[in-house]
Amino acid sequence: MQTFAFATCTFSGRLETTNRPFCVSLHQKSNHQTVKRMKRICTSILFLAVTLITMAQGWPNDYKGVMLQGFYWDSFDDTQWTSLTKQAIDLSSSFDLIWIPQSGNCGSTSMGYDDLWWFNDYNSSFGSEAQLRTMITTFNTFGLGTIADVVINHRKNLSNWVDFPEEKYNGVTYQMRSTDIVANDDGGATKKWATENGYSLSTNNDSGEGWDGMRDLDHKSENVQTIVKAYLDFLLNDLGYVGFRYDMVKGYGASYTKLYNQSAKPQFSVGECWDSSNTIKNWINGTGKESAAFDFQFRYTIRNAINKGDWTYLGKQNEGNWPLVSSDFEGGSYRQWAVTFVENHDTEKRSNAAQDPIKKDTLAANAYLLAMPGTPCIFLKHWQAYKPEIKAMIEARRLAEIRNTSTYQNIESQKKFYANTVDDKLLVVVGDEQQVTPDAAQWTKVLAGHHYAYYLANTLETAWADKGSGDFSEPFDVTLTAVSANPDAKLYYGLTSGTTGEIYEEGEVASGTTIRIDTKDEVALTVCLLINGDMRGVISRVFTYREPEPEPVIVIPDFCQVNDGEVCAFFEAPEAWTNTIHCWAWADSPAENFTSKTGTWPGVACVELGTAQNGNKVWKWSWDGTKQNNTSLTQPQKIIFNNNASPQTDDLIFENGGYYLKTGLFGVVPTAIRDIRTTEEGIVKVYSLDGRLLRTAKDSREATSGLPKGIYIVNNRKFVLK
Repeated sequence: MQTFAFATCTFSGRLETTNRPFCVSLHQKSNHQTVKRMKRICTSILFLAVTLITMAQGWPNDYKGVMLQGFYWDSFDDTQWTSLTKQAIDLSSSFDLIWIPQSGNCGSTSMGYDDLWWFNDYNSSFGSEAQLRTMITTFNTFGLGTIADVVINHRKNLSNWVDFPEEKYNGVTYQMRSTDIVANDDGGATKKWATENGYSLSTNNDSGEGWDGMRDLDHKSENVQTIVKAYLDFLLNDLGYVGFRYDMVKGYGASYTKLYNQSAKPQFSVGECWDSSNTIKNWINGTGKESAAFDFQFRYTIRNAINKGDWTYLGKQNEGNWPLVSSDFEGGSYRQWAVTFVENHDTEKRSNAAQDPIKKDTLAANAYLLAMPGTPCIFLKHWQAYKPEIKAMIEARRLAEIRNTSTYQNIESQKKFYANTVDDKLLVVVGDEQQVTPDAAQWTKVLAGHHYAYYLANTLETAWADKGSGDFSEPFDVTLTAVSANPDAKLYYGLTSGTTGEIYEEGEVASGTTIRIDTKDEVALTVCLLINGDMRGVISRVFTYREPEPEPVIVIPDFCQVNDGEVCAFFEAPEAWTNTIHCWAWADSPAENFTSKTGTWPGVACVELGTAQNGNKVWKWSWDGTKQNNTSLTQPQKIIFNNNASPQTDDLIFENGGYYLKTGLFGVVPTAIRDIRTTEEGIVKVYSLDGRLLRTAKDSREATSGLPKGIYIVNNRKFVLK
């Protein structure tokens, strides 16, 4: 093994009473982009050194990076490639890696786990191939590596049980055959169908666990191996991914992950081996340690502690299994290969499934995650909900130089709270953090929130700012803290404008001072310790002002109309919902279905009416009068709209003439006044909205003649005159 020396970005200086400190003047002529570029250069040098030393296996040793899972289940709106691209600077300020959904076309709206096209069609539910390439390139520019979701345990077929697409790449034709499907696929059902229809399967049984959803691939097949190797090479060297997240790795032998990684040579590889710690350990060994694995047991200890209301579960086994980051197995520690997490797309709470979510204390869970060894993977929903707090936690992790191989010690384990020190640099407390009062001579509190607190060791001798670099859209406060064994330590800070490159605010302050960032500009903040005139422990932040996104304008289009006596609803589909919208309408008591006589999901197809003002398509469902159970009900109680199965809305309360968005009911479309019927007395009474009787007429034509456009009350119902 060859080692390499590398540079670090350090300096020292002396503050004279008549001069600015060097830590501030350093940035006087530097603009925002220069500061960011220098930080990236330093990071790249450090990362290169680590990579050169440890490239041999699966995941870098002593890795300090943090990963983001950039999606959740049905995150079709939030995870559009164009949307993620816009966040590149902000994401790269906190994360080193981002794991995105499987990006090939799956033949329909999909999260990608029914993958179909591997080379020739990358127009997916998240955007076009051009948008995907732009996103990955942009991420790379800002030092954010993209992890591909690789689904090779199984594959979707085109039109029957055994046909796969023919694809051409770099002049080579790739196509899987029926003989690339394992002999015992779907418990023998596939073989039965294949025999009856004149096809042959492989003679090899599955090398791992079976799954009945799609065709399980025979990784012993030379054709499968050739195509998978070419596919992974395409992901890395054509699309620009830096590594892989392998889906459902228990479905095929671990030795094949070793085979594929040795061929492709990804910088990062992590497998979804959802099982006990020993099974995960054995899988890592089976790959020749060519891949890391998600530390499911780490997640379970946190879930148990939070959901049971007992923080001692952080130090307890989960049904006999220890987290990888907490265990020393025979042959040594597996922390290097542990990718830790507290929630993902399979465990989160979904509207249509119970799943296995953490029910509270999300911030405490992430605080524990980001303090501990392993490579933390933050869940997108948590990032969206608690971005300022998570950014600050990541900054503390960086300052303490916590890495995947760090060591920790539990110093307190109580039902109400739990405390660990990590590398003797960071102290994390979760639970009732007020129960722990560390020695002020050794530790300085830098972060605290509901059921969590972070302390940094005074031996770090550094300045601290409690906000992480990134985007902001409104003024905010930053608290500056001196982390020092010297109780007389002061701080000096400077704010540099990204527009002019000049310092517009600076000064010497006491520890605990709060400063305000309130400019619509790009701002570089530099802070250093001052101890008896000496400067040390310099930190920097870069804040980028982003104009707040305007609230979307929702206007019910004029072409949405409810006919007299009609039972109907309207749906404005999100941009990403490109299939024919279907409706599922029903009542629970008495049980009744208004959209399917057979009760078959996804219901009935809606009619496309046109385009709303914001460009979204608008669809209409109108009840055709048929019901499944022929009850006396005249309209449904609940309604769901879906993108021809998936994704779908939540269960929504039905309102006749309702105009629905993905988030729920927006408004009600009034019935056209021209279609109003007379009362039993044969008259039409028209009132203004404030209750004034405007006229009495014999029919709707006479009632509306000469009235201005607007909304009226006609025979005790609201109608619109257009």
